[in-house]
Amino acid sequence: MRSIRHDLMNFSALGVMVLAFALVWGSPFVSAGSAYAQDQAQPQTQPDQGQSKSTTFTGTIVKDGSQYVLRDSSGATYKLDDAQRAQPFEGKSVKVTGQLDEQAKTIHVENIEGAEG
Repeated sequence: MRSIRHDLMNFSALGVMVLAFALVWGSPFVSAGSAYAQDQAQPQTQPDQGQSKSTTFTGTIVKDGSQYVLRDSSGATYKLDDAQRAQPFEGKSVKVTGQLDEQAKTIHVENIEGAEG
């Protein structure tokens, strides 16, 4: 009976040590699973850091001095870098597709169309 208890204690101590090392260095099973999950979550081709993604913004085109801006429903305004495309929509609700320069609060316009509704 004593030898079984002794063997069980040794086996438990060994298990605790293996668990401690796995927690310190990380388990290969956890790492592989995390890498797999990250690969599945991210697209295969990623844009360069300098490129930003096109987004659609809705609001009203208003003239601010000599330039046109988009005013959204919260009252925030964003400069539009293409006055020629914006001018026909002055005072109208629109959808603007483009890339937002957050620092300059400017939308680099790709397309402007009247909003439905």
